[in-house]
Amino acid sequence: MSKSRRAVYSIFLLLAFILLAIFVGNNPVNDFDISISRFVQQFHNPTLDQLMIWISAFGNVSIAFASTLITALLFFVFNYKREAIFIMAISFTGLVTLTLKYLFSRPRPTAEYVTLIESYKNHSFPSGHTLSYVVFFGFIIFLMQQLKTLPQYLRIIVSVFAYFMFIVGPISRVYLGAHWFTDIVGGLLIGLFYLLHLNFFYIKSKVH
Repeated sequence: MSKSRRAVYSIFLLLAFILLAIFVGNNPVNDFDISISRFVQQFHNPTLDQLMIWISAFGNVSIAFASTLITALLFFVFNYKREAIFIMAISFTGLVTLTLKYLFSRPRPTAEYVTLIESYKNHSFPSGHTLSYVVFFGFIIFLMQQLKTLPQYLRIIVSVFAYFMFIVGPISRVYLGAHWFTDIVGGLLIGLFYLLHLNFFYIKSKVH
C-alpha cells in the first residue's frame, strides 16, 4: 500500500471516529443503540448465552494478553521471529483502550434498557474487546495471507477461525449487554486504524 493511500484511509478512519465520538458524547443513551441491542438480544437463549460468553472471554484483558503472548511464542519457536515481534505489538491496544475510555467516560448499558448477561464497571466507549479482536485476529488473517511457507491447510483453518472471531466477537458484546452498538463501531474504527499501520510497517520491514 502506498503512503498516500494509507494517509487517506487513516484520515477517513479518524474522522469517522471523531464524528462518532461527538454523537456518542451528545447522546450517551439513544434510540438507535437501544433498538439494535433489543434486536440482537431477541435471540437470547441459555445455549447461545454460554457460546457468546466463551467468545467474549477472548477479549478480557488477561486472556487477550495471554493469547497474544502464546501466539507470539509459537511464531518465535517456529522461527518466525519478526512476526512474533509484530504480534507482541498488539499488546499496546490495551493502553489505547484505557486512554480512550477515560477520555470519553461513557456509561455502560443498564438493565433499564437491555438484558445484562455480563456487566462491567469501567467505561463503555469504545469497545476494547472489539479493538482487540479487530487487531489481533485481523493481523492473524493478514499473516496467513503473507506466509506462503506455512501449510495451506493450516492457513485455511487458522483464517476461518480468525474470521469467525473477527465478526462474532464484537457482536457478542452487544448480545451480552456489555456494550452499545456505537461502542462496537468505535472499537472497529480505531482497531482498523491500528491494524492498517501494523500491516504497513510489517510489509515495510519485510522489504528492508
